[in-house]
Amino acid sequence: MPRTPEENERIRQAAKDKIHAAAMTLFIKKGYHATTIDDVAKEGQISKGLLYNYYKGKEELLAAIVRIRIEQIAEVMETVAALETPEDQLRHIVTGALDNVYRRPDVYRFYLNLQTRPEDDHVLAAYSKQLNEESRKQFEAQCAIFERLGVKEPRMRSLYFSSALFGAALMISTYHEGFPVEAMKEQIIREYCARSGE
Repeated sequence: MPRTPEENERIRQAAKDKIHAAAMTLFIKKGYHATTIDDVAKEGQISKGLLYNYYKGKEELLAAIVRIRIEQIAEVMETVAALETPEDQLRHIVTGALDNVYRRPDVYRFYLNLQTRPEDDHVLAAYSKQLNEESRKQFEAQCAIFERLGVKEPRMRSLYFSSALFGAALMISTYHEGFPVEAMKEQIIREYCARSGE
C-alpha cells in the first residue's frame, strides 16, 4: 500500500531532523569549516546521497539550521506577545532563555560564536547578520514590553535586562555544573519583571 503524503512528509522531516542534529553536533565539536559533508553523513548514519537529496552542500545545511533558530526565536516572541501582562511576558522570556541554555549550553555557545564571527569570514558573517537582526527585533519587542510596564527609560531598562540575561546565559554555558539557575531566574525576575522594580 503506497504511503500517504502525510507519511512521506513525516519521513522526510525525520531525515532532515537527523541531518540537522548530526551537523549541529559536528559544528559544535569540530567547527563549521573543519566539518565535511562526509562527516555529517557518517555522524547521522545516513548515506551521502540521501543528505544531498535534501541539501546541496554544507552551507545550505548551515542556512537551514540558522533558519530554524530564527523561527524558534520568532515563536518565543509570538508566545510572549499572546501573554496578557508585561510582567508575565518578561517572566516567560527569562525562564525560556535560561532553561534553554541550561539544557543545551553547547548549542548556545555555537550560536553565540556564530553571532560574533569576524566579518572577514564571508561564509559565516552572513548568518551572523541574520541572527543579530533577529536579536535586534527581540530587543525592540522587549522595549515595548518595558514601555507597557510603565518604567522610566524603557529602552535603557530593556538594555539592562538583555545584558543581565546575556551574562547569566554566558555563565550557565561556561560554569554549567552547580550553577544556581533557579536562583538566577528569580533574581532577574525580581529586579526587572515587576512595576515596583524601577
